[in-house]
Amino acid sequence: MDSVIISGGGTGGHIFPAVAIADEIKRRYPNCNIHFVGALGRMEMEKVPAAGYAITGLPISGFQRKQLWKNWNLPFKIIRSLIISNQLLKKHKPQLVVGVGGYASAAITKRAQAKGIKTLLQEQNGYAGMTNKILGKNADAICVAYENMSRFFPVDKIHITGNPIRESILKMGVAKPEWYTKYGLSNDKPVLLVVGGSLGARSINKAVESALDILIENGVQVIWQTGKNYQHTYQKKAGDGVSIQNFIKEMHEVYSLADLIVSRAGALSISELCYVGKPTIFVPSPNVAEDHQTKNALAMVDKKAAVLVSDSEVNNVLLEKVIGLINDNVRTTELAMHIKSLAKPNAVNDIVDIAENLNQ
Repeated sequence: MDSVIISGGGTGGHIFPAVAIADEIKRRYPNCNIHFVGALGRMEMEKVPAAGYAITGLPISGFQRKQLWKNWNLPFKIIRSLIISNQLLKKHKPQLVVGVGGYASAAITKRAQAKGIKTLLQEQNGYAGMTNKILGKNADAICVAYENMSRFFPVDKIHITGNPIRESILKMGVAKPEWYTKYGLSNDKPVLLVVGGSLGARSINKAVESALDILIENGVQVIWQTGKNYQHTYQKKAGDGVSIQNFIKEMHEVYSLADLIVSRAGALSISELCYVGKPTIFVPSPNVAEDHQTKNALAMVDKKAAVLVSDSEVNNVLLEKVIGLINDNVRTTELAMHIKSLAKPNAVNDIVDIAENLNQ
């Protein structure tokens, strides 16, 4: 491949797969020109250049369902984005356009399809996003992480590849003694890891705060990622056997230390947790499009690979679930075995293999 455009963004759940795909294409084709397309003002405009790739931002935004008056200029943004997309396709002459979801990928991928350029979509969630659903009809290949995606896409174009996983997670080994020391833990008591996202999850944090004393009394140690919005609120709770972190960069360390994990149910988090293979309680965020985190989590529960606690119930039942699982070796072993069986560590390689086949 000589030239590839990768489009999409808006969240880390879109950006990380995009960069992982780009890295693998670059590894196979060092001279390939890879150009990203995102949305002006969104996080991809910072994260993609930091990963070493050029990006063009489109003046596009999503449809405002709650404040309809804010959509008055959306048609003009769409027209301008389509014009810029045409210019980019003419300039870069890509053999392939990859769309990873988010409204930023709609214009460039749609124009590529109209011009007969090969397009590949990567859908991270068990419930397809609106942009990918629209683009899927004319895509040449659609790489998904969940089964039963023929509800959204033509069945003959679907490839179950899984989602790309961070290299540090793929290389994760057993817990090292210095990691226990780093987080102020001992290696003879169970460890609960709580991660609610980089910004934090108010409901999960309040539930952990309420349960913390009882967890400690029951000999449970806690690594608690509060999110940067909540660190100052909960930092005083840190102490013997309780590690408070606003953000954890070295996730492979805390994953290896954990005996039980409480997490939101974003698609990439689930993919990583399948590879990690630890018993997990998912608390889906209710503040996402089409409640897709609940659908992600239910796909795991259906395979007896995780426990689901709704966000509205987390303050009432999280402690009970954690204590129950910590003391139930049979159940935790079963959960760990089932979630591990769903791992797809070769996702990015499989996706780029499919991309290569499209250009043969």
